[in-house]
Amino acid sequence: MEIPFYKYQGTGNDFVVIDNRKLIFPKENSHLIQKICSRKFGVGADGLLLLEKSDIADFRMVYFNADGNLGSMCGNGGRCIVHFAHYLNIIKKQTNFEAFDGIHQASLADGMVSLKMNDVNKVDFEADHLFLNTGSPHHVQLVKKLNNYEVEKKGSFLRNQLYGKKGSNINFVEQIDDTLFGVRTYERGVEAETLSCGTGATAVAIAMFELKKTLSNDIQLKTNGGMLSVTFEKNNLIYQNIYLKGPAILIFKGHWEC
Repeated sequence: MEIPFYKYQGTGNDFVVIDNRKLIFPKENSHLIQKICSRKFGVGADGLLLLEKSDIADFRMVYFNADGNLGSMCGNGGRCIVHFAHYLNIIKKQTNFEAFDGIHQASLADGMVSLKMNDVNKVDFEADHLFLNTGSPHHVQLVKKLNNYEVEKKGSFLRNQLYGKKGSNINFVEQIDDTLFGVRTYERGVEAETLSCGTGATAVAIAMFELKKTLSNDIQLKTNGGMLSVTFEKNNLIYQNIYLKGPAILIFKGHWEC
């Protein structure tokens, strides 16, 4: 059997995307997902996205981490699958779609996808970091000399030793100016640093506002894969109308032979 696939990237966070409206993909086969995502033996990706039919929205996004396990919300993946839905003529310039953490709104304009994230009503302050959930769990920690920071080593340690089997994504942050922050992220499920993380960028923007490192609610995040922006409103301690914006690009398409 041949399975058509599409390779996408959003600021270097890359995904294999499959139209699964006819339920052709064997979702229970975690080994297959691992193989497709493998950079040595497969297509190569940080994760795999399935676009499926939804009874309550325009479509449903099912996200698998590169390790083959079902993932939580993925911001850059969400932006890429919105572009894919537009490519398939399922949607026009605006959409509502179903994801792991509920319904998301999104829009497309000039090659950019703006994705509305769920409200954030809790930010935990720890001794040297903040922790919050933006659809996926995120540890946010300020560091110096981010470009030379040992993200793989220190991210892996924190992901496993501090957060155990369930794990957390680990974000290391350095302030560049009043509204610009550099971010590098170690992602659980990929178990490595990725070039960008959408839910991570969202978490960093909120965390930096909480720490009063910025007074702006329009924050730019510089990742190794490109620029993302996050805007939000804070009302009665709750972060609402959170939007993650950045590019989503179709790289190539092909067929996987099972």
